Amino acid sequence: MSLLERLNNDMKQAMRNKEKDKLSVIRMVKASLQNEAIKLGTKELTDDVELTILSREVKQRKDSLHEFGKAGREDLVDKLRTELAIVELYMPKQLSEEELSEVVKETISEVGAKSKAEMGKVMSAIMPKVKGKADGALVNKLVQQHLS
Repeated sequence: MSLLERLNNDMKQAMRNKEKDKLSVIRMVKASLQNEAIKLGTKELTDDVELTILSREVKQRKDSLHEFGKAGREDLVDKLRTELAIVELYMPKQLSEEELSEVVKETISEVGAKSKAEMGKVMSAIMPKVKGKADGALVNKLVQQHLS
């Protein structure tokens, strides 16, 4: 089942259950997917593009969550946490820190990196492997640890 089909089914279910928050988030994600399809001039998006859009939605909410937290807006923080939980339902299973650490070690040995100066080379090799499955900041932190 494609992501769009899943979103449509979940949207119908949210309507039946009168879950306004979930319905609103699903509509936003669906709109982002449709806008991207229009921008690319295609009817069907690839899984990779869908994953990129979902990752963007998660990142936007995490950034907003951080900003609203600093501003003391707990009402908006709670709303964003709910939205984030809903969007993350559609993301692939996230890698644990141990699994990610293994991928980092493998990639460092594949690339042959020895120092932090080669961090860019390692990051460009590793990010396509873990796209949507790991947070970029965590990947960055682990790469730095393994290169030092």
